[in-house]
Amino acid sequence: MNSGRIRSALLVLQWVLGVVILAEAAAFAFSPRAAHAFAKTGMPNIVRLVLAWGEIAAVILFLIPRTLIAGGWFLVAVLGLAIVLHLLHGWWDVGSLVIYAAGTWAVMAGRRDAALHG
Repeated sequence: MNSGRIRSALLVLQWVLGVVILAEAAAFAFSPRAAHAFAKTGMPNIVRLVLAWGEIAAVILFLIPRTLIAGGWFLVAVLGLAIVLHLLHGWWDVGSLVIYAAGTWAVMAGRRDAALHG
């Protein structure tokens, strides 16, 4: 695959990840249903809000070309925290979070590689 097609594929991946994660984070932050479900964990509501707003901030930075790398690392960290919280509570359904983190890492790696090799 030529470098132009790889760049295009990574750009599509970046935006698909960004839009999906932004939509899910917004639902997590604003949905009464999500708030009710989270209340059953016994954790303070502030944890839900910090995770949701952290994801929103990170994904916005991830979508801006100049802040893609910083936003990507921020996003991977927030997703990692979400994975840990899920696992600590016995919620093993973390596949989508792992895929989001791996996709974010792939976009960052592709961007760095493109910057190094022109």
